[in-house]
Amino acid sequence: MQNNEASAAMEVEAVPSVARTLPPKPKFKPLKAHEMSDGQVQFRKVSVPPHRYSPLKKAWMDIYTPVYEQMKIDIRMNLKARKVELKTRQDTPDISNLQKCADFLHAFMLGFDLVDAIALLRLDELYVESFEIKDVKTLRGEHLSRAIGRLSGKGGKTKFAIENATKTRIVIADTKIHILGSFANIKVARDSLCNLILGSPAGKVYSKLRAVTARLAERF
Repeated sequence: MQNNEASAAMEVEAVPSVARTLPPKPKFKPLKAHEMSDGQVQFRKVSVPPHRYSPLKKAWMDIYTPVYEQMKIDIRMNLKARKVELKTRQDTPDISNLQKCADFLHAFMLGFDLVDAIALLRLDELYVESFEIKDVKTLRGEHLSRAIGRLSGKGGKTKFAIENATKTRIVIADTKIHILGSFANIKVARDSLCNLILGSPAGKVYSKLRAVTARLAERF
């Protein structure tokens, strides 16, 4: 009996084990911007305030060239609706370009110089923040006029000093204040402007600003 079992074991041939090879990983081409949005065209509309109509007309070609040629976004002016319309194209390299262009135009409409606003197309870490004087302190009549005067200083001296120290750009349009810059720099500039609105003399604000900017310079 044992001999039969041994002979049966001998007859079984060892089947060579075949190594299982996995199928190769699929290689997909990166999606284009219009494919990410299921081939749908995306739009943005930016309103043009009446007082920015003439500057927009003068600077139209300077606005059109970087938006159309570099960012690959279609742009047109809707004269009836008084809005600038933006639209993605088949060859738009990145879907975020549309929002960048909308932010750039919005900054220009708020009153920033074209050279400053165009930085929004080039850099990712830039923002525009807006607030009103009444958000900080309720002022009326001459008190409000004096506060606006303190913000800009004689010949815009105070405004320029804050801009240069914090590497931001500031637009003071009546009681509205717009700041363009990086997040940390906007905070420093906003604190300085709020102190001026609350009644701090310019000298005190300058000395605080010097200390803060020195700290910021050490950090980077």
